[in-house]
Amino acid sequence: MPVQVGQEAPDFELPVKPGEAPLRLSDYRGERSVVLLFFPLAFSPICTEELMSVAHGYEEWKALDVEVIGISVDSPFVTEKFARECGAAFPILSDFNRKVSEAYGVKCDDFFGMHGVAHRAAFVVSPEGRVLYSRVCEDPGTMPDFEAIRLALREGAAV
Repeated sequence: MPVQVGQEAPDFELPVKPGEAPLRLSDYRGERSVVLLFFPLAFSPICTEELMSVAHGYEEWKALDVEVIGISVDSPFVTEKFARECGAAFPILSDFNRKVSEAYGVKCDDFFGMHGVAHRAAFVVSPEGRVLYSRVCEDPGTMPDFEAIRLALREGAAV
């Protein structure tokens, strides 16, 4: 079952680039909200569209004082290249060992015959580490509802 609104977001430590220090969700604790975007596979059409959309509108996300983090089960070599080719100024992390996908309850048992990728999902995590928004897209062709995510961020900031 996916992590639900009100629960504490599971902390994680994942690589951004091969050989560099990993990023931890707790690095943002007390600082700003975080939008976690799990996606099945880098370079697939919908995933590319989703992450490029966020990359092209990244200034809007920054204006909300939020960090966006993409997460897929691809290797850190693939996620690094994917981030570069999407023009992402935000981190896209490798959950190659699938521990974070499991912790967030988004690991997909069957994605067109592939096992262990992540469902497309979005979570908003408050600066205090609580989940403000949780949505798993069961249909792999469905994009996250970015307006609902922005609303959760605005309402969370007002609390």
